[in-house]
Amino acid sequence: MISSGLFVLPSLLCDRVGPGMVLAYLMAGLLMLPAVLATAELATAMPKAGGTYFYIERSLGALAGTFGGLANWLSLGLKSAFALVGMGAVAQLLWPELPLKLVAAGACLTLTLVNLLGVKEVERLQIWLVLGLLGVLVGYVVLGGRQFQEANFLPLFPHGSGALLAATGTVFISYGGLTKVAGVAEEVRNPGRDIPLGMLSAFLSVTVLYVLSVGVTVGVLPPEEIRDSLMPLASGAGRVLGKVGKVAMSSAALAAFVTTANAGILSASRSPMAMSRDGLLPGLFGRTGKAGVPSWAVLATGGFMASVVLFLDPEDLVKVASTMMLVLFAFVNFSLAIMRESKLQTYRPKFRMPLYPYLPVLGIVSYGFLIAEMGAVSLELTGAFLAFVLVWYLAYVRPNVSRRSALVHLVGRITDRNLGDGTLEEELLDVLRERDKVTEDRFDRLIRSCKVLDLDGPLPAEECFRKVAKELSESLGMEEDDLFRRLLEREKSSTTVVQPGLAIPHVVVEGQGKFAVLPVRCRGGVKFCEGPPVKVLFVLAGTRDERTFHLQALMAIAQIVQNEEFLRLWEEAKGPEELRRLILLAERRRL
Repeated sequence: MISSGLFVLPSLLCDRVGPGMVLAYLMAGLLMLPAVLATAELATAMPKAGGTYFYIERSLGALAGTFGGLANWLSLGLKSAFALVGMGAVAQLLWPELPLKLVAAGACLTLTLVNLLGVKEVERLQIWLVLGLLGVLVGYVVLGGRQFQEANFLPLFPHGSGALLAATGTVFISYGGLTKVAGVAEEVRNPGRDIPLGMLSAFLSVTVLYVLSVGVTVGVLPPEEIRDSLMPLASGAGRVLGKVGKVAMSSAALAAFVTTANAGILSASRSPMAMSRDGLLPGLFGRTGKAGVPSWAVLATGGFMASVVLFLDPEDLVKVASTMMLVLFAFVNFSLAIMRESKLQTYRPKFRMPLYPYLPVLGIVSYGFLIAEMGAVSLELTGAFLAFVLVWYLAYVRPNVSRRSALVHLVGRITDRNLGDGTLEEELLDVLRERDKVTEDRFDRLIRSCKVLDLDGPLPAEECFRKVAKELSESLGMEEDDLFRRLLEREKSSTTVVQPGLAIPHVVVEGQGKFAVLPVRCRGGVKFCEGPPVKVLFVLAGTRDERTFHLQALMAIAQIVQNEEFLRLWEEAKGPEELRRLILLAERRRL
């Protein structure tokens, strides 16, 4: 995160908005909050490679996903390229004869090679560089605050306050790194805890550091020095501590540029990898080596960044990157709303965005307003990018991809039509099991393969048992009438109703190695001898040698139904497959 957006950008902003750029950093930080919280929720529900792309594609469909994936890759690549420009600026500050762009391109090549080695190698490099960077910035804020000149803030907006909104939109590139971690969520050990914790702690600490660091710089340097400096913070540190301060801040800036460009290549390359897996890009970009690194995606990302550094003007780079990020953040908030309102059983985030739906709406409106203020060049380039995405979608994606999104499920729910095909729920179910490190046991496998009866009712117990016997007789290899008789006799000997609304009829059958389970829902209820109608039945049938597993199955069912929400969700499920997923998603101890 802490990169050229802090060390280089103030020089560009000072000419446009003056000392009021401190407020631009604060406003951009506050407006990032909806995007941060939305991404944190989506990442804990779907910790998959690609991050922002994955959420947009699964919620809004392949066309939006194609745009989101390529825009995510483009914006992160542009932001990271801006960090490389900062590395060139540091080199030129220390050795003026060095060519800025060639230094930046060489640094890009080096960091691309580092990323090809794997995530652990990237992690070790990041930790030490970030710790040193934070230490220098904190020291600068504390010591620089003692030489603060309030007169440097006057006038606050020499070109009028109207420039503040455009500056706020431009500053967004400084905060784009907040959501980068979602791109590698698949490689995070404990995404449900670590991703929200990391993003929120980064948001709070970096927003404070940005505002204070820029504020101190404005307080110790006159505007003309900020405009003329390659790196205003290094000049400010030189004013506070002399040459030692300037060298220390330049070193910290170099560390910042390395960490941002490094993480940018790591995160941006996961978008084409995820898109390739889904058929939105050629399979080449999804291939991984022994270290799990998508080598071709990393090389493409590094090559794009090097090209941008060599051929694009830094100010245009910043504007386009910020515009793309604003569009993406609006899409992410919209994706969150779609996932929430689709009521998918398998959408189960570990972290939930507070103040829903007010924060997503605020985010979408705010980002749209800032996009409109970014200027004609940014809007034209964004429009050209949209046109390219549409052509790619029609020529390559549409013929190959037929997956249905959460938006389709939402439309189906509103119109009371079953438009979903179940593939998204099944995919999210697999994601949840991977996220929570759930290893399927025999009971899970039985539930996956068994039939699920969904009856209207009301029914007497005898009629329900007749339907059950018809479903189970073939799998158990016995006559339907024989199984029906055993179920009736078992019920007459002692009721199988274990609690109001729940029954577990179970019988012993002849043979060896046989066991079957049949979940049953009766909307109108099954009338047993006593008590209220039963709407939940788990019918168990097995041979005597399966006695141990019979007890394990009973224990699994007991853990599933003890959730106080189970009965309500059971009644609200739309059909057999939702009933099956409800059982598979239940929290219980696997044996």
